[in-house]
Amino acid sequence: MTALSIGKIRAMSKEQWKELFVKNAIYIVILAIIAFIIISEPAFLSFTVFRNILTQSAVRLILAFGVGGIIITQGTDLSLGRSVGFAAVIAGSLLQRADYASRFYPDLVALPLVVPLLLACAVSAFFSAINGWVVAKFKIHPFLATLGMMITLYGVLSIYFASGAPGPQPIGGFDTRYTEFVIGSTFGIPHLVIYAAIVSVIVWVLWNKTTFGKNLYAVGGNPEAAKVSGVNVSKTIILVYIMAGVLYGIGGFLEAARIGSANNGTGFGYELDAIAACVVGGISFSGGIGKVSGAITGVLMFTIISYGMTFIGMDQYYQYIIKGAIIVAAVALDAKKYIKKT
Repeated sequence: MTALSIGKIRAMSKEQWKELFVKNAIYIVILAIIAFIIISEPAFLSFTVFRNILTQSAVRLILAFGVGGIIITQGTDLSLGRSVGFAAVIAGSLLQRADYASRFYPDLVALPLVVPLLLACAVSAFFSAINGWVVAKFKIHPFLATLGMMITLYGVLSIYFASGAPGPQPIGGFDTRYTEFVIGSTFGIPHLVIYAAIVSVIVWVLWNKTTFGKNLYAVGGNPEAAKVSGVNVSKTIILVYIMAGVLYGIGGFLEAARIGSANNGTGFGYELDAIAACVVGGISFSGGIGKVSGAITGVLMFTIISYGMTFIGMDQYYQYIIKGAIIVAAVALDAKKYIKKT
């Protein structure tokens, strides 16, 4: 730290210190929780734990990017979890071992991995496109539109899940090509971490270096001004939801192999974790604000807290209380910043 930087810190007024604390309060609290976990169980600071946290964060990050784009446009997506579950069931049902007794499709030949992946993405993108179309064309609030889709998707997913040859039972016995592709590693780096890194780069380019990205932030910041400037607001919103659907499809494809099975309950509640991570990472519900780095930070912090609290044996009910308090605090601080700007 230079003498100039130290001088600036010393020159900060009481109000400036207060403002700095308010802006970063949520991070301070989260870091305090992490410090408590480390003090309670020093073994938490190990390479194995670090690797596990990165692996668990991978799918969550991909999902956070999906809903993060929607939040930037002042929207939300409650159907995320069910969309992920549908993608997981589709991928799992098409990628079971030939010798597995309870195959969803008993006579199905071995498929290239890319086929179930594309199908999972296509199905998720289709339902997300409907979400975007309803929000853009009928001006229905995203909360209500995606709530309806969440319920609808669960019904369609359950029908498909029950239609398999063995009936409604967990889908397992995955092809080793599938599990190795997802949970294997290359040069000691988990494949899931590699996939998350690739998606992060692609999303960063889309958000920051393309016309779509510029339109995304313009629509989120001020839809009316964006429309006057020549931005096709409806098209942008629909594209944001389609992009989210593709990411949900990828997430579902990876998640089924990661946990080793899939059923119509897979993905339940995932939307809450993804939205919470986005808000903690600074992607604002006021619209037009959010960075890829923020989503990464939010996901990592939430994963560290979740993994850490489980690591020290904290009761799950207390974990819910802490996570809920963090979410409320993050939203409250975000709202306070927005009020100051208006």
